[in-house]
Amino acid sequence: MPVIRPSEAVTHEIHGARFVSYATPRTGSRELCAWRGEIPAGTKAPAHTVNREEIFHVLGGELLMTLDGHTHHVTAGDTVIINAGSTLAVENPTTEVAVSWVTTSIGLEAELADGTRITPPWAN
Repeated sequence: MPVIRPSEAVTHEIHGARFVSYATPRTGSRELCAWRGEIPAGTKAPAHTVNREEIFHVLGGELLMTLDGHTHHVTAGDTVIINAGSTLAVENPTTEVAVSWVTTSIGLEAELADGTRITPPWAN
């Protein structure tokens, strides 16, 4: 059983947020990816459509998550299921960092409104 220590996690930053990657094929996972997301106060990530289901669990703080046009206020302990093909936007309107734990299957891609495709290294 591979154990990934915090010192071995890889940190990525995009759109003002930090993604601390723990489980990927590079660390021994064969099917799933998992990371800790850190969304700073005042951050508003662009809307994107995902090709894989994601499970987004809020560990601390609070967020506004717009999923397929419906905005939800989520706080620590809440879990959001983002189905493949859904469009998601995440905003932290507070003065505190929000922290999440996210899992998905290997191969996640996101498409921005302008057609730009992102293959996040923390999910592949």
